[in-house]
Amino acid sequence: MKRREFLSTLSASMTAAASTAHAAGRLPANKNVKWALSFALWNHFRKTPFTDILDVMKDTGFIGMRVTGFPSFLTRVGISTGEIEKELSKRNLHIVTISFNGPAQDPAQQKKVVTDAREAMKFLSIFGAKHLVVFSPGRMKPGTDVKAGFKTMCDTFNKIGEAAGEMGFRAGLHNHLDQMVEGPEEVHQCMAMTDPKLFMFSPDLAHLHLGGSNVPEMFRRYKDRVEFMDYKDAKWTTPTEDWRQDNGQVYAKDSKQARFHNSIYDLGDGEIDFPACHRVLKEKNYKGWICVDLDTARKGPRVSYERSGAYVVNKLEPIYV
Repeated sequence: MKRREFLSTLSASMTAAASTAHAAGRLPANKNVKWALSFALWNHFRKTPFTDILDVMKDTGFIGMRVTGFPSFLTRVGISTGEIEKELSKRNLHIVTISFNGPAQDPAQQKKVVTDAREAMKFLSIFGAKHLVVFSPGRMKPGTDVKAGFKTMCDTFNKIGEAAGEMGFRAGLHNHLDQMVEGPEEVHQCMAMTDPKLFMFSPDLAHLHLGGSNVPEMFRRYKDRVEFMDYKDAKWTTPTEDWRQDNGQVYAKDSKQARFHNSIYDLGDGEIDFPACHRVLKEKNYKGWICVDLDTARKGPRVSYERSGAYVVNKLEPIYV
């Protein structure tokens, strides 16, 4: 290679590297799409002061939090609602939803489930949030009337949707492995049996993928009902050793839990086509929250959210910001 060609190639490489470094140093823009994370990740680590979690959010550009384990969340963080508001305000951060669940398939508990949903939304309203993420119940035991349970669950979801509308909220289905809405046919069935005017679709893309769904196809099919979602990357990965969490929990390598945690990745490291999903959001002019809900952070939460934030800036914001 001639000297001039070498210098030209070197200059181009340095420019590309500088551009990549610059993009990696930027935070998500939080314009039409606003980026959140889930408090659930910290359950896998030794107890961390709530203010330290908020600092990670501020530093990585994930400005919203999905609360998990409500109302026990308040006991876990160890500070009052007023103090939470104060600490969020200091950092210009937000609580944006709650992971809500309950025995929605049980007719005897339907009224209580809806009442509990109202209480969750009352808490969220303190922070200006307007969406409730609704998980389906755990899968019913063999020998039980699954068809009747599924019908009751969907009826309960509609009632939660009615309550949400009365309170200025929207509520949406969050699919999940080992729950009543897991695989693609169950997602379709739940969407068909709930009122699109009352109950939205708030999918977890990793659980869709691991549950056998074609994620972009599912996203496009229900794009008019998509409101709040988890961008979480995944590929089924068999563990070669026991899965050990920072909090001391150990799952045997042949356990379902170890295989699941070993199959969750930072954005861009798995198999999910997020750009295709982001193009759907651009088509519908989406304005709302996306939660990067990690169940695994191999080098700690801060590193995983820095890497996921860089993926947002480099790969997704050029499509739709």
